Formats: sequence, structure tokens, C-alpha cells
Amino acid sequence: MAAYGAAVWAFAFAAVSAYWAIGGELGRETIAAEISQIPLANDPVVVWATAGLKALAGLLALALVRPWGRVFPWRLLIAAVWAIGLLLTLYGVANLVDHGRMIAGLRETLQVLGEQAARWHLLLWDPVWLLGGVLFLAAARRHRRGWHRERT
Repeated sequence: MAAYGAAVWAFAFAAVSAYWAIGGELGRETIAAEISQIPLANDPVVVWATAGLKALAGLLALALVRPWGRVFPWRLLIAAVWAIGLLLTLYGVANLVDHGRMIAGLRETLQVLGEQAARWHLLLWDPVWLLGGVLFLAAARRHRRGWHRERT
């Protein structure tokens, strides 16, 4: 079940990036107050690439539970899902701490980010990243155990 959750998370997140890549504006103010000042956030190639990477992560999660996933070397697949989970979790936790410090006044909020976007990050985006990490870690752990049972 966790693998499907991780896949849904990744595909939904990829859809948001794809929406922004085609020029969608809804929600962009939650990323930064002055998003026009962030060159990579406005480069369609970069935004499409992030959408593609998120979709790829979703496919890797699905590969754990779908028959077509058996074409991948098992150790490589599990390692990739563990790595994705660890990176997402660390990113989510680090940003939660950083944005929490900004909101609490313990650290200066970057002008390009702005206080409103910092709150959006703290209350929405950072927990979303953390959720993705937890789902990928749970999928890797669950599937590793299931594979072990099948092999013994």
C-alpha cells in the first residue's frame, strides 16, 4: 500500500510542476514572494525536468509492486527507493526547521521568499515533502521485507 501512496504522491507533485511548466500561475505565490527573481523557477526546461523526475520517482515506487517492475535489478530498485525516501525526508525536515526558525523570528526571512511564502512552506510544502519521504521509506521497507519472505 505504501508503494501506491508514494506513487500517487509523486504523480500528484509531478502534475503540479507540469501545470507550472505550461504557464499556470495558481499557487506560485506560495513558493516565493518574488518568484520572478528566481531564475530556475521560471525556466520551463528546469520545471519540466522536475516534473519528469517526480514522475520517474512515482514509476520507481510502482515498480516495487507491479509485475513489470521485475525487469529492474532488485537491489538497484530498492536502493533507489530508499535513496529517494531519505532525500525527501531530509529535505522536508531541514526545510521545516529552517522555515520554522524564520516564522519564529530566529532567522531572517529571505526577501525573495517573503514571510507569506515562508508560512506556506512551513504549513504546506515542507510537510508535503516530508510525507513523500515517509511514503517512499515505508514502501522500500515494506517491499524489502515482502521480497525477503518470498525468497526464503
